[in-house]
Amino acid sequence: MDYLPIFLEVAGKRVIVDGGTTVAARRIERALNAGAHVEVFDPDPGPEVTAFIGNASLTHHARVPTETDFVDCLVAYGASEEPERDALLHSAAKAAGALVNVADEKSYCDFITPSIVEREPITIAISTGGAAPVIARILRARMEAMLPAAYGRLATFLATFRGRIYEAVPNGRNRRRFWENLIEGPVGDAFLGGEEGLAEERLIAELEGGADKDLKRGEVWLVGAGPGDPDLLTFKALRMMQHADVVLYDRLVGDGIIDLVRRDAERIYVGKKSGDHTLSQHEITKLMIERAQRGERVLRLKGGDPFIFGRGGEELEDVAAHGIPVEVVPGITAAAGCGAAAGIPLTHRDHAQSCVFITAHGAGGVLDHDWTRYARKGQTVVVYMGLNALGEVAQKALGQGVDTDMPVAVIDNGTRLTQRVITGTLTDIEARVKEAALPGPALIVIGHVVTLYGELGVKGSIDTDNFAMRLSAGVTL
Repeated sequence: MDYLPIFLEVAGKRVIVDGGTTVAARRIERALNAGAHVEVFDPDPGPEVTAFIGNASLTHHARVPTETDFVDCLVAYGASEEPERDALLHSAAKAAGALVNVADEKSYCDFITPSIVEREPITIAISTGGAAPVIARILRARMEAMLPAAYGRLATFLATFRGRIYEAVPNGRNRRRFWENLIEGPVGDAFLGGEEGLAEERLIAELEGGADKDLKRGEVWLVGAGPGDPDLLTFKALRMMQHADVVLYDRLVGDGIIDLVRRDAERIYVGKKSGDHTLSQHEITKLMIERAQRGERVLRLKGGDPFIFGRGGEELEDVAAHGIPVEVVPGITAAAGCGAAAGIPLTHRDHAQSCVFITAHGAGGVLDHDWTRYARKGQTVVVYMGLNALGEVAQKALGQGVDTDMPVAVIDNGTRLTQRVITGTLTDIEARVKEAALPGPALIVIGHVVTLYGELGVKGSIDTDNFAMRLSAGVTL
């Protein structure tokens, strides 16, 4: 983050705008809306600027500003589009201690002007740090379309009850929960639906019925974060990530996903990988139970889906045994996400009419699977947690009589920007993966659907002439 996002109080303060252009008019409009006293300098302003002349909070000077004009100025905008005037404004305003912004001159800017979505008293500011302002404008247009104007009125309505809510719910954490329940529950629904009287009745009933009664109870949320790409999160997962008090997350959860967690939530890394466990499974579950018993909303954020090789079932049993409410939110499992990202369909009418998910590891090490039942014609096998055991998996399958030319793909960091795909057969896949030095996490796909890799035009897969070429040379994405 190159800029610190803040909202500056300018009400009653001097703001100077130098210029008579359209850009100047936008700066004037924003400053006036924020309650500033605006002084505009330009000998011959354009019609958009002259339209503001006559406003009680605006003074127009039909000249170029001088150094003394910037005394006691809080913010100075340069919008003349004249280099000499911009340079003068910058040096004079800085000497006077003002914050400076000169249009299209980044070296003259103490701050940048974001795109604004206004739902008074709600203000949303969008910025790209000056890198791509058009993107900010596009995002603003999308947010304008998706954010009802009634949200601003809802904020004003709820503000009238702040004092009563503070008295009814003195605990800060519980009070935040109470606000969330109001906005996302029946009160908010009624207000946004145009029934303001009903919303007020419901809010008063909440206050008179003991607003603090259910807010001290903790709960646990087992949430699937998907295979890595933040765009694959479900809406419900994102909502819970924004409401949790404490988040326990593992190493399969990408940084881009963790960034979406509520800013003031406590984050605890409980990642596990082969030979390196930050916390044991027992310790993780114990911690979840302890924090929930303290009245906190505990989010257990897991890569993929909690109930597909995520040990969510074990955690659910232990937490529920202590009488703690639990909610499970499914996520896109790695098999579905990585297969799609690599362009390898898990089922296909011509290649695979069934698909099985297995894990390479059990409590006692590498599992002794019946590979002739799994790796056979017409079926796809997806192996979780098998990267470090890839050689043993291949040798056991071959030893049980699985075809030596059975196609295999290893998808490393699937769905992420660092995704790589290695293809081969059971006889040579271990060597190819070792040569590629894949860091993991990785997923193994075994079956004839792998022959479609690169053939379906999916972004992220490699389009080559034929599968034999890929098998002979190996493919890395």
